[in-house]
Amino acid sequence: MAYSAGDTILDDEYNAFVSNSTSPFGYNHFAGTGATVYGLGQTAIGTVSAGGTINAAQWNSLFTGLTNIANHTNDSMTTRSSVSAGDDIDIASNVATDLATLAASVAGGSVNATALTTSSVLQTVTSSAEGWNASATQEVSITFANANNARFFFNGGGKMRVIVSIVAAATSDKDTAYANLGASLGNFDINSLTSTRSGSGETLTTDGTANGFQDLTTDYTVLIKLTSDNSTYTGNSVTLSAKTIGGDGDSGDATAIHVKMVALDGANDTQFTDGNTDSVAVAAKDTPKMVLKLHTIGPNTTQGLGTAFGISASAAVSNAIAD
Repeated sequence: MAYSAGDTILDDEYNAFVSNSTSPFGYNHFAGTGATVYGLGQTAIGTVSAGGTINAAQWNSLFTGLTNIANHTNDSMTTRSSVSAGDDIDIASNVATDLATLAASVAGGSVNATALTTSSVLQTVTSSAEGWNASATQEVSITFANANNARFFFNGGGKMRVIVSIVAAATSDKDTAYANLGASLGNFDINSLTSTRSGSGETLTTDGTANGFQDLTTDYTVLIKLTSDNSTYTGNSVTLSAKTIGGDGDSGDATAIHVKMVALDGANDTQFTDGNTDSVAVAAKDTPKMVLKLHTIGPNTTQGLGTAFGISASAAVSNAIAD
């Protein structure tokens, strides 16, 4: 019998709403454990035995679950009243539509979620010295208790944030060029399906921001490369790349993410003094200490989630300068 308004719901129809692991996805798949872009780690709803009766508490548990997830993802749901023992458990309108809406929101990384908490600075990596002449490389990481927790974090709207800045004893024009590159990145966030920067400007040399956590592998993916738009320092650039750790090369079973920042001082990126007829670089190594700061922005339980998942650890992985 087809599912239609006015009919009494059958056990297999209710069970599909609860547990379908293929499209159309059931509540447990996008809100429970799920897989890949689905799953928020919430308590699963029980199914009904074949031929069994769907009672009021079971029907209400599905309604409540829909409401809770919608509150977190900020989706509008069909208004429904709870049912009481003794009522006929009839078909409720638009259940399949609402399930599809929530599944799509979770698959997209809950981009409209606002129940998020920004951490304090978890790691700060600072170059050991000023005056490097080739590159400054820094790497930070976040680790989860297991691969499921990593998925739940990003599917619920979680982000890994890095911020690039400088420290210089006396700021030169070249220092300022690197400071401007960091400001142009702004808050750089790795989301579930994309990456974003809050800053603007400078020359976008490589745009890999269509990649998010779900796209990463155990090889580094360049998420963004910015090159200075100052004509004197067009050899200066900052690149952010990311990779996953754990599993077989994709994010489905990854337990950690590494983000690497590489600042380059181009071979022709030199400074000269007025009247320097020999064209000898007098400040070729006038580069600042680079600073990489790490935050997370994680889902919380203030708007519907019963459990929110975060990282288990963070680390400063590497810090090197090269001449």
